[in-house]
Amino acid sequence: MKHTLIEGDLLVRDASFAIVVSRWNELITRRLLEGALETFRRHGGAEDNITVLWVPGSFELPLVADRLAKSGKYQAVCCLGAVIQGSTMHHDYINHQVAAGIMRSSQESGVPVLFGVLTCETMEQAMDRAGGKVGNKGGEAALAAIEMVNLLQSIDQNQA
Repeated sequence: MKHTLIEGDLLVRDASFAIVVSRWNELITRRLLEGALETFRRHGGAEDNITVLWVPGSFELPLVADRLAKSGKYQAVCCLGAVIQGSTMHHDYINHQVAAGIMRSSQESGVPVLFGVLTCETMEQAMDRAGGKVGNKGGEAALAAIEMVNLLQSIDQNQA
């Protein structure tokens, strides 16, 4: 049985990307941003094709990401944030709504909107995921953005 395989490669080419970053837990989110920027650079991205926007907290990520995704200026939008569990259930409400908002924006706009939001129990876990022993989830979101942009372009080319 023969099948068709369509994959997105990991070369940026001339795509434009937006990165929306939560200022809340900036110690963590700045590291996520650095990881994303480094990943875009390593994969051929030009600095002038990347726009970085800061929002107050993770709850504000979906609104700004949706506006950017629907602007037609960006091929993908990366959302970077860190919601760390406290002594209340606040984090559950934030995490669920942020995830749903980011997913909805991606589906409605047709533009990849990537979830690079850490949802950790402790600051130590967040540090591990922001360039520590578990890698950098900001870089992983950027890599997923690159792959998705190229995959969608490949799908469009194969349907033409």
